[in-house]
Amino acid sequence: MIKDSKELAVIAKDAVEDKKAVDVTLLDISGISLIADYFIICTGNSETHAKAIAENVLGTIEEMPLRKEGIREGKWILLDYGSVVVHIFQREERLFYDLERLWGDADVISEIES
Repeated sequence: MIKDSKELAVIAKDAVEDKKAVDVTLLDISGISLIADYFIICTGNSETHAKAIAENVLGTIEEMPLRKEGIREGKWILLDYGSVVVHIFQREERLFYDLERLWGDADVISEIES
């Protein structure tokens, strides 16, 4: 059983990195939003790669997400675990939506330890 949002963020970040996600960014949004505590934003090199990243997250985290969207299309996949939301983009969609700019007041976490 996962103890807290920080531990869940570490597990999810490791899961996307295990599938070689590109440009992985971890944002701490806990101080600026009630939506979640952490956003993990990453890029897949193709539809197949994005889906593989998502499947690894789903297979690694014991709990089912509250919501999952975009897996069929593989352009922007969202896995919502409540306190942690994983965003898996293809490059064009990531550039277009630019969540890092949208959540510019959030702290970017370079290293997080459980």
